[in-house]
Amino acid sequence: MAMDGKKKTLLQLVSVVVVMGGLAWASVPFYNWFCRVTGFGGVTQTADTGADQVLDQTIKVRFDASKERGMPWEFKPMQREMELRIGETGLAFYEAYNPTDKPVAGQAAYNVAPFSAGGYFTKIDCFCFTEQVLQPGERVQMPVTFYVDPEIVQDREAKYVHQITLSYTFYQIDLPEKHASLAADKSKNLN
Repeated sequence: MAMDGKKKTLLQLVSVVVVMGGLAWASVPFYNWFCRVTGFGGVTQTADTGADQVLDQTIKVRFDASKERGMPWEFKPMQREMELRIGETGLAFYEAYNPTDKPVAGQAAYNVAPFSAGGYFTKIDCFCFTEQVLQPGERVQMPVTFYVDPEIVQDREAKYVHQITLSYTFYQIDLPEKHASLAADKSKNLN
C-alpha cells in the first residue's frame, strides 16, 4: 500500500526537524571541543606544570571580571594587570563576595583576547576549573596560575600580541546537592 502524499510530506518534515534538533544539540559540545583544541574564540589551554622555557620578551596580561545578570555576588580582579616574561609562571587573584543571606553557587566562564593568543595562554590551576559555593557573607580570593607559551613568538598573527586580556564571567548555578541539603536543614532549624 502506497503512502499518500500528505503522510509522506509529514514524515519528511518530522525527519528534518529531528535531524536539525540533533545537529543543534551536538553543535555546542562540538564547538566547545573545537575551541579547546585550537584556542579559537579565546579559549585557553591547560597544563600540569609551567613552561620549559622562559624568554626575555615580556607581555602584559590584563584581568577583567563580570557577572551574568542576576548573579548576586560581587566579583573583581585583585590586580588590573601584570607584566611577565613569556613562559614565566604568573599568579593572579580574583575576589568574590556573597552579600546575600543564603549560599550561592557559581561557575566562571572565561576567554582570552585577542583570540589569536588563546591557544598560547595556558592555565596550570584556576578557580574556573570547578564550581564555587560561597556561604552568606563569605568573601574569598581565588587564584589562577598561568603562563604564556613561548610558541606564541612563532605564530604568524599572535607574535605581534603585546597585551592579553583574561576575562571571567561568573554565572549562578544550582547549589550542589550537599550544600542544598545543608541549606534546607538550616532553614528548617530556624523555623
